[in-house]
Amino acid sequence: MTASPTQRAIDAVWRIESARLIAGLARIVRDVGLAEDLAQDALVAALERWPRSGVPDNPGAWLMATAKHRAIDVLRRSATLERKHEELARELEARLAAAAPDLDAALDDHVGDDLLRLVFTTCHPVLSTEARIALTLRLLGGLTTAEIARAFLVSEATVAQRIVRAKRTLAEAHVPFEVPDGGELAARLSSVLEVVYLVFNEGYAATAGGDWMRPALCEEALRLGRILAELAPQEPEVHGLVALMEIQASRAGARTGPSGEPVLLLDQDRGRWDRVLVRRGLAALERAEALGGAFGPYALQAAIAACHARAPVAAETDWVRIVALYDALAQLAPSPVVELNRAVALAMAFGPAAGLAVVDSLTSEPSLRAYHLLPSVRGDLLERLGRLDEARAEFERAAALTRNVRERDLLLDRSRYIVMQRR
Repeated sequence: MTASPTQRAIDAVWRIESARLIAGLARIVRDVGLAEDLAQDALVAALERWPRSGVPDNPGAWLMATAKHRAIDVLRRSATLERKHEELARELEARLAAAAPDLDAALDDHVGDDLLRLVFTTCHPVLSTEARIALTLRLLGGLTTAEIARAFLVSEATVAQRIVRAKRTLAEAHVPFEVPDGGELAARLSSVLEVVYLVFNEGYAATAGGDWMRPALCEEALRLGRILAELAPQEPEVHGLVALMEIQASRAGARTGPSGEPVLLLDQDRGRWDRVLVRRGLAALERAEALGGAFGPYALQAAIAACHARAPVAAETDWVRIVALYDALAQLAPSPVVELNRAVALAMAFGPAAGLAVVDSLTSEPSLRAYHLLPSVRGDLLERLGRLDEARAEFERAAALTRNVRERDLLLDRSRYIVMQRR
Protein backbone atom coordinates (compact mmCIF):
# COMPACT_ATOMS: atom_id res chain seq x y z
CA MET A 1 0.00 0.00 0.00
CA THR A 2 1.33 3.46 -0.95
CA ALA A 3 1.77 5.82 1.99
CA SER A 4 -0.18 9.09 1.93
CA PRO A 5 1.70 12.43 1.75
CA THR A 6 0.88 13.02 5.43
CA GLN A 7 2.18 9.57 6.38
CA ARG A 8 5.40 10.23 4.47
CA ALA A 9 5.71 13.61 6.19
CA ILE A 10 5.23 12.00 9.62
CA ASP A 11 7.87 9.38 8.81
CA ALA A 12 10.29 12.10 7.75
CA VAL A 13 9.61 14.20 10.85
CA TRP A 14 10.13 11.17 13.08
CA ARG A 15 13.46 10.37 11.45
CA ILE A 16 14.62 13.93 12.00
CA GLU A 17 13.14 14.66 15.42
CA SER A 18 13.04 11.35 17.31
CA ALA A 19 16.57 11.50 18.72
CA ARG A 20 16.21 15.04 20.04
CA LEU A 21 12.75 14.21 21.35
CA ILE A 22 13.95 11.14 23.26
CA ALA A 23 17.04 12.97 24.52
CA GLY A 24 15.02 15.93 25.80
CA LEU A 25 12.52 13.64 27.49
CA ALA A 26 15.28 11.53 29.04
CA ARG A 27 16.72 14.65 30.66
CA ILE A 28 13.28 15.36 32.14
CA VAL A 29 12.16 11.89 33.27
CA ARG A 30 15.70 10.49 33.81
CA ASP A 31 14.80 7.13 32.25
CA VAL A 32 15.66 6.42 28.60
CA GLY A 33 13.16 3.57 28.34
CA LEU A 34 10.31 5.75 29.59
CA ALA A 35 11.53 8.58 27.35
CA GLU A 36 11.27 6.36 24.27
CA ASP A 37 7.79 5.19 25.31
CA LEU A 38 6.63 8.80 25.70
CA ALA A 39 8.12 9.72 22.33
CA GLN A 40 6.30 6.78 20.72
CA ASP A 41 3.05 7.93 22.38
CA ALA A 42 3.55 11.35 20.81
CA LEU A 43 4.13 9.70 17.44
CA VAL A 44 0.88 7.75 17.77
CA ALA A 45 -0.92 11.02 18.56
CA ALA A 46 0.57 12.58 15.44
CA LEU A 47 -0.55 9.62 13.34
CA GLU A 48 -4.07 10.10 14.66
CA ARG A 49 -4.31 13.89 14.38
CA TRP A 50 -2.09 15.15 11.58
CA PRO A 51 -3.99 13.40 8.74
CA ARG A 52 -7.04 15.47 9.80
CA SER A 53 -5.43 18.72 10.95
CA GLY A 54 -2.34 18.78 8.75
CA VAL A 55 1.33 18.76 9.73
CA PRO A 56 2.00 21.67 12.16
CA ASP A 57 4.45 24.44 11.29
CA ASN A 58 6.87 23.20 13.95
CA PRO A 59 6.31 19.43 14.14
CA GLY A 60 9.23 18.86 16.51
CA ALA A 61 7.84 21.32 19.05
CA TRP A 62 4.37 19.74 18.72
CA LEU A 63 5.78 16.28 19.43
CA MET A 64 7.77 17.55 22.41
CA ALA A 65 4.81 19.40 23.92
CA THR A 66 2.59 16.35 23.45
CA ALA A 67 5.18 14.06 24.99
CA LYS A 68 5.66 16.39 27.97
CA HIS A 69 1.93 16.43 28.67
CA ARG A 70 1.92 12.64 28.51
CA ALA A 71 4.92 12.51 30.84
CA ILE A 72 2.90 14.41 33.47
CA ASP A 73 -0.01 11.99 33.04
CA VAL A 74 2.22 8.90 33.29
CA LEU A 75 4.05 10.13 36.36
CA ARG A 76 0.82 11.02 38.15
CA ARG A 77 -0.97 7.79 37.23
CA SER A 78 1.82 5.63 38.61
CA ALA A 79 0.70 3.67 41.65
CA THR A 80 4.17 3.97 43.16
CA LEU A 81 4.79 7.67 42.74
CA GLU A 82 7.84 8.88 44.54
CA ARG A 83 8.29 12.43 45.73
CA LYS A 84 10.76 13.16 42.94
CA HIS A 85 8.11 12.15 40.37
CA GLU A 86 5.63 14.55 41.90
CA GLU A 87 8.25 17.28 41.75
CA LEU A 88 9.02 16.42 38.12
CA ALA A 89 5.34 16.66 37.24
CA ARG A 90 5.06 20.10 38.85
CA GLU A 91 8.24 21.20 37.11
CA LEU A 92 6.88 20.07 33.74
CA GLU A 93 3.62 21.92 34.29
CA ALA A 94 5.52 25.09 35.16
CA ARG A 95 7.63 24.84 32.02
CA LEU A 96 4.63 24.26 29.81
CA ALA A 97 2.79 27.15 31.43
CA ALA A 98 5.75 29.40 30.70
CA ALA A 99 5.16 28.61 27.01
CA ALA A 100 8.74 28.88 25.81
CA PRO A 101 8.55 30.22 22.23
CA ASP A 102 11.02 27.74 20.84
CA LEU A 103 11.05 24.30 22.44
CA ASP A 104 13.65 23.09 19.97
CA ALA A 105 16.07 25.83 21.02
CA ALA A 106 15.53 24.90 24.65
CA LEU A 107 16.79 21.41 23.87
CA ASP A 108 20.00 22.58 22.22
CA ASP A 109 23.01 23.78 24.17
CA HIS A 110 26.66 23.26 23.26
CA VAL A 111 28.75 20.78 25.23
CA GLY A 112 25.89 20.09 27.63
CA ASP A 113 23.81 18.84 24.74
CA ASP A 114 20.94 16.45 25.44
CA LEU A 115 21.93 14.27 22.52
CA LEU A 116 25.45 13.96 23.87
CA ARG A 117 24.09 13.04 27.30
CA LEU A 118 21.98 10.40 25.59
CA VAL A 119 25.03 8.92 23.85
CA PHE A 120 27.01 8.63 27.08
CA THR A 121 24.03 7.26 29.00
CA THR A 122 23.32 4.55 26.45
CA CYS A 123 27.06 3.79 26.24
CA HIS A 124 27.38 3.35 30.00
CA PRO A 125 29.81 0.59 31.12
CA VAL A 126 27.01 -1.19 32.94
CA LEU A 127 25.91 -2.40 29.48
CA SER A 128 27.70 -4.81 27.18
CA THR A 129 29.38 -3.29 24.13
CA GLU A 130 26.76 -4.80 21.81
CA ALA A 131 23.93 -3.44 23.95
CA ARG A 132 25.45 0.04 24.11
CA ILE A 133 25.71 0.27 20.35
CA ALA A 134 22.30 -1.24 19.62
CA LEU A 135 20.49 0.99 22.12
CA THR A 136 22.20 4.16 20.97
CA LEU A 137 21.52 3.43 17.32
CA ARG A 138 17.88 2.85 18.23
CA LEU A 139 17.44 5.97 20.37
CA LEU A 140 19.93 8.38 18.84
CA GLY A 141 19.97 7.28 15.22
CA GLY A 142 16.30 6.39 14.94
CA LEU A 143 17.21 3.09 13.29
CA THR A 144 14.76 0.22 13.28
CA THR A 145 15.65 -3.12 14.84
CA ALA A 146 16.02 -4.56 11.33
CA GLU A 147 18.46 -1.86 10.28
CA ILE A 148 20.58 -2.36 13.38
CA ALA A 149 20.58 -6.12 12.83
CA ARG A 150 21.82 -5.56 9.31
CA ALA A 151 24.63 -3.32 10.51
CA PHE A 152 25.74 -5.95 13.04
CA LEU A 153 25.18 -8.98 10.79
CA VAL A 154 23.00 -10.58 13.49
CA SER A 155 19.32 -11.52 13.75
CA GLU A 156 16.57 -9.01 14.49
CA ALA A 157 15.53 -11.05 17.56
CA THR A 158 19.03 -10.72 18.97
CA VAL A 159 19.03 -6.94 18.57
CA ALA A 160 15.53 -6.61 20.04
CA GLN A 161 16.60 -8.57 23.12
CA ARG A 162 19.70 -6.41 23.53
CA ILE A 163 17.65 -3.22 23.43
CA VAL A 164 15.03 -4.41 25.92
CA ARG A 165 17.65 -5.71 28.34
CA ALA A 166 19.75 -2.56 27.99
CA LYS A 167 16.86 -0.26 28.90
CA ARG A 168 15.96 -2.46 31.85
CA THR A 169 19.57 -2.50 33.06
CA LEU A 170 19.91 1.29 32.85
CA ALA A 171 16.71 1.74 34.84
CA GLU A 172 17.66 -0.80 37.49
CA ALA A 173 21.16 0.67 37.86
CA HIS A 174 19.78 4.23 38.12
CA VAL A 175 22.33 5.41 35.56
CA PRO A 176 22.46 9.23 35.62
CA PHE A 177 21.63 11.18 32.46
CA GLU A 178 24.85 13.14 32.22
CA VAL A 179 28.15 13.59 30.39
CA PRO A 180 31.00 11.97 32.37
CA ASP A 181 34.19 13.85 33.13
CA GLY A 182 37.79 13.14 34.05
CA GLY A 183 39.04 9.57 33.81
CA GLU A 184 35.56 8.18 33.31
CA LEU A 185 35.20 10.19 30.11
CA ALA A 186 38.36 8.70 28.60
CA ALA A 187 37.33 5.18 29.57
CA ARG A 188 33.97 5.48 27.83
CA LEU A 189 35.07 7.21 24.65
CA SER A 190 35.86 4.06 22.67
CA SER A 191 32.31 2.76 22.79
CA VAL A 192 30.91 6.21 22.07
CA LEU A 193 33.14 6.62 19.01
CA GLU A 194 32.03 3.26 17.68
CA VAL A 195 28.39 4.25 18.07
CA VAL A 196 28.88 7.63 16.41
CA TYR A 197 30.60 6.03 13.43
CA LEU A 198 27.89 3.41 13.03
CA VAL A 199 25.29 6.20 12.97
CA PHE A 200 27.37 7.99 10.34
CA ASN A 201 27.65 4.81 8.26
CA GLU A 202 23.90 4.29 8.27
CA GLY A 203 23.54 7.78 6.88
CA TYR A 204 26.36 7.37 4.37
CA ALA A 205 25.08 4.07 2.95
CA ALA A 206 21.54 3.37 4.14
CA THR A 207 20.86 -0.22 5.11
CA ALA A 208 17.37 -0.30 3.64
CA GLY A 209 14.75 1.82 1.93
CA GLY A 210 14.60 3.84 -1.25
CA ASP A 211 17.42 6.29 -0.56
CA TRP A 212 21.09 5.59 -1.12
CA MET A 213 21.96 8.04 1.68
CA ARG A 214 20.33 9.50 4.80
CA PRO A 215 22.21 12.82 5.08
CA ALA A 216 20.59 13.84 8.38
CA LEU A 217 22.29 10.90 10.13
CA CYS A 218 25.67 11.86 8.65
CA GLU A 219 25.19 15.43 9.82
CA GLU A 220 24.15 14.30 13.31
CA ALA A 221 27.13 11.98 13.63
CA LEU A 222 29.47 14.73 12.42
CA ARG A 223 27.99 17.18 14.92
CA LEU A 224 28.44 14.72 17.77
CA GLY A 225 31.97 13.92 16.64
CA ARG A 226 32.91 17.59 16.61
CA ILE A 227 31.44 18.04 20.11
CA LEU A 228 33.45 15.05 21.33
CA ALA A 229 36.59 16.58 19.84
CA GLU A 230 35.94 19.69 21.95
CA LEU A 231 35.28 17.59 25.04
CA ALA A 232 38.38 15.43 24.63
CA PRO A 233 40.90 17.50 22.61
CA GLN A 234 43.84 15.31 23.68
CA GLU A 235 42.27 12.05 22.46
CA PRO A 236 43.78 11.27 19.04
CA GLU A 237 41.11 8.74 18.04
CA VAL A 238 38.37 11.35 18.47
CA HIS A 239 40.15 13.49 15.88
CA GLY A 240 40.77 10.38 13.76
CA LEU A 241 37.05 9.64 13.69
CA VAL A 242 36.16 13.25 12.92
CA ALA A 243 38.72 13.24 10.09
CA LEU A 244 37.24 10.06 8.64
CA MET A 245 33.68 11.38 8.76
CA GLU A 246 34.58 14.82 7.37
CA ILE A 247 36.39 13.33 4.37
CA GLN A 248 33.69 10.77 3.65
CA ALA A 249 30.95 13.38 4.03
CA SER A 250 32.77 15.57 1.51
CA ARG A 251 31.73 13.11 -1.22
CA ALA A 252 28.02 13.24 -0.43
CA GLY A 253 27.12 15.58 -3.30
CA ALA A 254 28.81 13.30 -5.83
CA ARG A 255 27.53 9.96 -4.52
CA THR A 256 24.14 10.19 -6.21
CA GLY A 257 23.05 10.98 -9.75
CA PRO A 258 20.21 13.23 -10.94
CA SER A 259 17.55 10.64 -10.06
CA GLY A 260 19.10 9.59 -6.76
CA GLU A 261 20.90 6.60 -8.21
CA PRO A 262 24.23 5.60 -6.59
CA VAL A 263 27.48 6.80 -8.11
CA LEU A 264 30.43 4.68 -7.00
CA LEU A 265 33.71 6.19 -5.81
CA LEU A 266 35.75 5.67 -8.98
CA ASP A 267 32.96 7.14 -11.14
CA GLN A 268 32.35 10.27 -9.07
CA ASP A 269 32.93 13.79 -10.32
CA ARG A 270 35.57 14.89 -7.83
CA GLY A 271 34.87 18.50 -8.68
CA ARG A 272 31.63 18.04 -6.71
CA TRP A 273 33.44 16.96 -3.56
CA ASP A 274 33.14 19.52 -0.77
CA ARG A 275 36.66 20.90 -0.45
CA VAL A 276 35.84 22.65 2.83
CA LEU A 277 35.00 19.30 4.42
CA VAL A 278 38.11 17.76 2.86
CA ARG A 279 40.30 20.47 4.39
CA ARG A 280 38.59 20.03 7.75
CA GLY A 281 39.13 16.29 7.56
CA LEU A 282 42.80 16.58 6.65
CA ALA A 283 43.31 19.08 9.50
CA ALA A 284 41.65 16.69 11.96
CA LEU A 285 43.88 13.87 10.71
CA GLU A 286 46.95 16.05 11.29
CA ARG A 287 45.76 16.67 14.86
CA ALA A 288 45.35 12.93 15.46
CA GLU A 289 48.81 12.24 14.09
CA ALA A 290 50.37 15.08 16.11
CA LEU A 291 48.91 13.52 19.26
CA GLY A 292 50.62 10.22 18.45
CA GLY A 293 47.53 8.52 17.08
CA ALA A 294 48.58 7.83 13.49
CA PHE A 295 48.04 4.10 13.96
CA GLY A 296 44.69 4.20 15.71
CA PRO A 297 41.89 2.39 13.83
CA TYR A 298 39.96 5.56 12.96
CA ALA A 299 43.10 7.48 12.05
CA LEU A 300 44.17 4.66 9.71
CA GLN A 301 40.77 4.67 8.01
CA ALA A 302 40.96 8.46 7.76
CA ALA A 303 44.40 8.14 6.15
CA ILE A 304 42.88 5.78 3.58
CA ALA A 305 40.10 8.29 2.89
CA ALA A 306 42.74 11.01 2.61
CA CYS A 307 44.48 9.07 -0.18
CA HIS A 308 41.29 9.36 -2.22
CA ALA A 309 40.76 12.99 -1.24
CA ARG A 310 44.27 13.98 -2.36
CA ALA A 311 43.95 12.31 -5.78
CA PRO A 312 42.59 14.85 -8.30
CA VAL A 313 41.35 11.98 -10.49
CA ALA A 314 40.68 8.33 -9.67
CA ALA A 315 43.58 7.14 -11.84
CA GLU A 316 46.06 8.98 -9.61
CA THR A 317 44.97 7.26 -6.39
CA ASP A 318 47.90 5.81 -4.43
CA TRP A 319 46.55 2.28 -4.14
CA VAL A 320 49.87 0.84 -2.96
CA ARG A 321 49.77 3.15 0.08
CA ILE A 322 46.13 2.20 0.66
CA VAL A 323 47.09 -1.49 0.70
CA ALA A 324 49.79 -0.73 3.29
CA LEU A 325 47.29 1.17 5.44
CA TYR A 326 44.80 -1.72 5.23
CA ASP A 327 47.62 -4.10 6.21
CA ALA A 328 48.20 -2.00 9.32
CA LEU A 329 44.47 -1.84 10.06
CA ALA A 330 44.13 -5.61 9.65
CA GLN A 331 46.92 -6.11 12.19
CA LEU A 332 45.37 -3.65 14.66
CA ALA A 333 41.67 -4.49 14.28
CA PRO A 334 41.28 -7.68 12.24
CA SER A 335 37.83 -8.42 10.85
CA PRO A 336 36.33 -10.03 7.73
CA VAL A 337 35.04 -6.65 6.52
CA VAL A 338 38.51 -5.07 6.80
CA GLU A 339 39.90 -8.03 4.88
CA LEU A 340 37.27 -7.55 2.15
CA ASN A 341 38.20 -3.89 1.83
CA ARG A 342 41.87 -4.85 1.71
CA ALA A 343 41.05 -7.22 -1.15
CA VAL A 344 39.57 -4.33 -3.14
CA ALA A 345 42.72 -2.28 -2.60
CA LEU A 346 44.90 -5.23 -3.61
CA ALA A 347 42.90 -5.61 -6.81
CA MET A 348 43.34 -1.94 -7.66
CA ALA A 349 47.07 -1.96 -6.87
CA PHE A 350 48.13 -5.36 -8.22
CA GLY A 351 45.30 -6.61 -10.42
CA PRO A 352 41.93 -8.33 -9.93
CA ALA A 353 43.43 -11.81 -9.49
CA ALA A 354 45.27 -10.68 -6.37
CA GLY A 355 42.08 -9.31 -4.87
CA LEU A 356 39.99 -12.32 -5.86
CA ALA A 357 42.30 -14.70 -4.02
CA VAL A 358 41.56 -12.86 -0.77
CA VAL A 359 37.84 -12.59 -1.51
CA ASP A 360 37.59 -16.31 -2.21
CA SER A 361 39.16 -17.03 1.18
CA LEU A 362 36.28 -15.10 2.79
CA THR A 363 33.40 -16.96 1.14
CA SER A 364 33.19 -19.47 4.00
CA GLU A 365 33.23 -16.76 6.69
CA PRO A 366 29.95 -17.17 8.65
CA SER A 367 29.54 -13.47 9.47
CA LEU A 368 29.67 -12.57 5.76
CA ARG A 369 27.15 -15.18 4.63
CA ALA A 370 24.37 -12.59 4.27
CA TYR A 371 26.67 -9.61 3.59
CA HIS A 372 25.80 -8.34 0.13
CA LEU A 373 29.13 -6.59 -0.45
CA LEU A 374 30.99 -9.91 -0.54
CA PRO A 375 29.28 -11.16 -3.75
CA SER A 376 29.23 -7.57 -5.05
CA VAL A 377 33.02 -7.27 -4.79
CA ARG A 378 33.51 -10.79 -6.10
CA GLY A 379 31.28 -10.03 -9.09
CA ASP A 380 33.29 -6.92 -9.90
CA LEU A 381 36.59 -8.79 -9.81
CA LEU A 382 35.23 -11.68 -11.87
CA GLU A 383 33.93 -9.22 -14.46
CA ARG A 384 37.35 -7.58 -14.71
CA LEU A 385 38.87 -11.03 -15.23
CA GLY A 386 36.44 -11.78 -18.08
CA ARG A 387 34.55 -14.49 -16.14
CA LEU A 388 31.24 -12.92 -17.06
CA ASP A 389 28.77 -15.71 -16.27
CA GLU A 390 30.17 -16.07 -12.77
CA ALA A 391 30.17 -12.30 -12.35
CA ARG A 392 26.52 -12.04 -13.38
CA ALA A 393 25.52 -14.68 -10.83
CA GLU A 394 27.40 -12.84 -8.08
CA PHE A 395 25.75 -9.51 -8.88
CA GLU A 396 22.33 -11.16 -8.77
CA ARG A 397 23.14 -12.80 -5.44
CA ALA A 398 24.26 -9.46 -4.04
CA ALA A 399 21.06 -7.83 -5.31
CA ALA A 400 19.00 -10.47 -3.52
CA LEU A 401 20.85 -9.83 -0.25
CA THR A 402 20.73 -6.04 -0.11
CA ARG A 403 17.66 -4.28 1.30
CA ASN A 404 18.48 -0.91 -0.20
CA VAL A 405 16.38 -0.33 -3.32
CA ARG A 406 18.94 1.93 -5.00
CA GLU A 407 21.76 -0.50 -4.40
CA ARG A 408 19.66 -3.41 -5.65
CA ASP A 409 18.91 -1.53 -8.86
CA LEU A 410 22.62 -0.79 -9.34
CA LEU A 411 23.57 -4.45 -8.91
CA LEU A 412 20.83 -5.67 -11.25
CA ASP A 413 21.92 -3.10 -13.83
CA ARG A 414 25.42 -4.52 -13.70
CA SER A 415 24.01 -8.01 -14.17
CA ARG A 416 21.94 -6.87 -17.16
CA TYR A 417 24.97 -5.13 -18.66
CA ILE A 418 26.84 -8.43 -18.63
CA VAL A 419 23.93 -10.15 -20.37
CA MET A 420 24.03 -7.48 -23.08
CA GLN A 421 27.76 -8.00 -23.50
CA ARG A 422 27.17 -11.69 -24.14
CA ARG A 423 24.82 -11.03 -27.05
